[in-house]
Amino acid sequence: MSLGRDNETWCHPAGSLQTGEWDCVVDGSIDGWRHTRLRTATLPAGRSLDHDLGDCEAVVVPLSGGVGVEVYDGQHVEVFDLVGRAGVFSGPTDVLYVPRGLTLRLVGTAAGEARVAVCLAPTAGNGNRSPRHVPAAEVPVELRGAGSASREVRNFGVPGVLDAERIIACEVITPAGNWSSWPPHKHDTERPGVESELEEIYWFETRSTDPRGTDAVGYQRVYGTSERPIDVLAEVRTGDVVLVPHGWHGPAAAAPDADLYYLNVMAGPGPERAWRICDDPAHAWVREAWADERPDPRLPLRGDPR
Repeated sequence: MSLGRDNETWCHPAGSLQTGEWDCVVDGSIDGWRHTRLRTATLPAGRSLDHDLGDCEAVVVPLSGGVGVEVYDGQHVEVFDLVGRAGVFSGPTDVLYVPRGLTLRLVGTAAGEARVAVCLAPTAGNGNRSPRHVPAAEVPVELRGAGSASREVRNFGVPGVLDAERIIACEVITPAGNWSSWPPHKHDTERPGVESELEEIYWFETRSTDPRGTDAVGYQRVYGTSERPIDVLAEVRTGDVVLVPHGWHGPAAAAPDADLYYLNVMAGPGPERAWRICDDPAHAWVREAWADERPDPRLPLRGDPR
């Protein structure tokens, strides 16, 4: 059996999507990619980087350090100070939602370097929204799953938490040795009330839990059907990207000696902004087993495990 034959199409190692001053750019220039975008950047203190949103709405997510965001509408500038955090494993961060048609200026405010992600989705512009700063204290933190399928989900950009047109975004922390995106599920067919059609970006970070600092690695699996085949089995590290255009995805597996983080960005063409999933019937029973297990006591994950 051949595994991973589509890795070259949908898996992008750190640095392979670098464009200009951006460390990573996922956009419509990638063949077959339509509904989601992502940009990440590293900003030394005082360094700025501009981006015209055009027809995209955005969620600005500090990955490490703080970042200032100047939002320009062609006449006025509104300034936001995102406090940020030490790193993605240290806890939730405050984020900023920005509607389409505006221009962003990102400014590094950390004592050293700041790293920031800009999650994006093209919209029709039917809404009448304003920028919204979501403090870290208002980000809902969910402990999902149980036992070795436990993970922490930071739901800063999901329906019911953030009012947006298309974009859905969140962060997932998976402790060393655990599986997330489990059971495998899909959201590639519009079925009202049952399943949403959503593209999904996974942007990864890993952190060694071994005092010797061993290679921090995780794994991502995506597979399809005979009608819509896709075959991804990827080894992932910090800065790597896996794109999920369709198909079952899961697990996202953390190695026994490395914690795993991923930033998810989702959007689709359906009339409703909703995250509705369909589990792979071969593995759906896993959810029933959680009733007899407790969440991993390491969660929520904070600090350096070494």
